[in-house]
Amino acid sequence: MPSVVVYNQLGDEIDKIKLKDNVFGIEPNIQVVYEVVNAERAAIRQGTHKTKNRNEVSGGGRKPWRQKGTGRARQGSIRAPQWRGGGVVFGPVPRSYRIKVNKKIVKLALKSILSDRVNKKHFIIVDKIELDNFRTKSLIQVIKNLKLDGKIIFVCSEYDFNLFTAGRNLPNVLVQTKDHLSVYQLIDADYYVMPIEVAKKYEEELR
Repeated sequence: MPSVVVYNQLGDEIDKIKLKDNVFGIEPNIQVVYEVVNAERAAIRQGTHKTKNRNEVSGGGRKPWRQKGTGRARQGSIRAPQWRGGGVVFGPVPRSYRIKVNKKIVKLALKSILSDRVNKKHFIIVDKIELDNFRTKSLIQVIKNLKLDGKIIFVCSEYDFNLFTAGRNLPNVLVQTKDHLSVYQLIDADYYVMPIEVAKKYEEELR
């Protein structure tokens, strides 16, 4: 069972806990992570793109010239695709880009990412994440105390106004609740910082 040091917000080691092997100690499956991230990115797409075909563009109600005798190529409408201002052939139409992914696959992807960060010592557990105010420098001080750099995700069990407000001005920091955190967001961060209660919730839900 992997063991992780528990810190306080001052950066001091206060305890050590063991995490479950079947959640935080598995061999990361990169292919599964790719499939889930691909599905999440596809779901973000609106799919509202639309072009007009020759039936939808305005004009072109009559034949531009007679069929024979003019010396020019025969034409039926000035809104045919080969004309400027004509309809588009095989253009995009509104559709959903969603890709179905099984819940078991999503769970395996989450366990793979969490296990990878634990293995790299980039999984930080604190006793609590609480700020006295919503100033950005308060959160910067916590980051300095924990000696973190790169992209950081602070994972909360529920919405915290001070923490969310303090973190929104930092380009390398994301503050998110556990239930709203996606695999796509997790894979983009170097360090995960969460209180013990959130880690225990992951163990319960991903077992």
